[in-house]
Amino acid sequence: MSIPTLAEIEDAAATLSGVIRRTPMDESLHLTDLLGVPVALKLENLQRTGSFKIRGAAYRLSRLTEDERARGVVAASAGNHAQGVALAARELGIPATIFMPLGVPVPKLLATRGYGADVILEGATVETPLRLAAEFAERTGAVLIHPFDHGDIITGQGTLGLELMDDMPDLDTVIIGIGGGGLLSGVAAAVKARAAAVGRTVRVIGVQAENSAAYPASLAAGRPLEVATRATIADGIAVARPGDLPFEIISQLADEVVTVSEDDIARALLVLLERAKQVVEPAGAVGVAAILAGKVTAQGPTACVLSGGNIDPLLLQRVVAHGLSASGRYMTMRIPLPDRPGQLARVSELLALAGANVIEVLHTRHGQGLQISEVILQLSVETRGEEHKAHVIATLHNAGFVVHVDAD
Repeated sequence: MSIPTLAEIEDAAATLSGVIRRTPMDESLHLTDLLGVPVALKLENLQRTGSFKIRGAAYRLSRLTEDERARGVVAASAGNHAQGVALAARELGIPATIFMPLGVPVPKLLATRGYGADVILEGATVETPLRLAAEFAERTGAVLIHPFDHGDIITGQGTLGLELMDDMPDLDTVIIGIGGGGLLSGVAAAVKARAAAVGRTVRVIGVQAENSAAYPASLAAGRPLEVATRATIADGIAVARPGDLPFEIISQLADEVVTVSEDDIARALLVLLERAKQVVEPAGAVGVAAILAGKVTAQGPTACVLSGGNIDPLLLQRVVAHGLSASGRYMTMRIPLPDRPGQLARVSELLALAGANVIEVLHTRHGQGLQISEVILQLSVETRGEEHKAHVIATLHNAGFVVHVDAD
């Protein structure tokens, strides 16, 4: 496949007018201070269905023939692609069947069903739904809508790049998360072509979760490789192998691909909640995570794409707690104490003097290795950062207490 042309992406934008929402850009003073150049967030978490996926899905379905529409479409997804296909199919009157893994977040499942798709839950990971969707297409004649490895999908996602260039004519750098690569390849094609038309260049940086990072190894090898993945909170970009078409484009157009840790992603979600007032799913926050972790540099105005906002509230609760801990703002510690009156009061007094806010207390005589005259005091406390956290621990140590800080 050749790289989508600027004209093709502009035609896609015209087709999608009235279907997708033109999402806003929001300047981030906090990220601007960190990166040293103006940084704006592209709020694709506010897109219809809560992610960019509606762009590619709607454009792909718009190009089906009447015969293909009559046969219906089938897709496999852990959430965002499913919602994009389901909504686009409903808008065009096309029957849609979506295979999803058993552990799919409940909000994504309910939304997909709410858009009218027939949802079938099967398998622990998305690999099983992908296989079942392919078998369904073969058996029924339904058109398989791949989440990223198709030219129309890539072209549709590229419409986001046009909006970036319209809203930031002096754009220097774009930072985007990568799963299979459909969004990055489409946006790269759009911004590079638009910039070249006026004699400029734009840097494009991709970001992957280090627990599921197929692109660095694949780019080094010069071909798509399947890599072993580990669990990641960024499930929306947990793809073991790059798409063939996206890889071809990204290998030509992407300037850099970096990875971020789970702690980096958790911090980014917390910063987006506190500083930008944006609810973003982990996969949508990896660009911000790369900025916070010092993984990227820029010489001029920079856009960071928040690609989706479909996060399970229960996961959000856990991630916020993890992000607080990773930022030195929350810790759980265990303190062995002699079993005599006044010890709990003394620890509480020291914590108050150190300015730590106690969130939870467990005082127990039951624990492995405890002597009959000992108790364990387990405390969860709120702190103001790593320096204050160290001060709290030192205050307790200096008073003669042994403190064991639990790993998050």
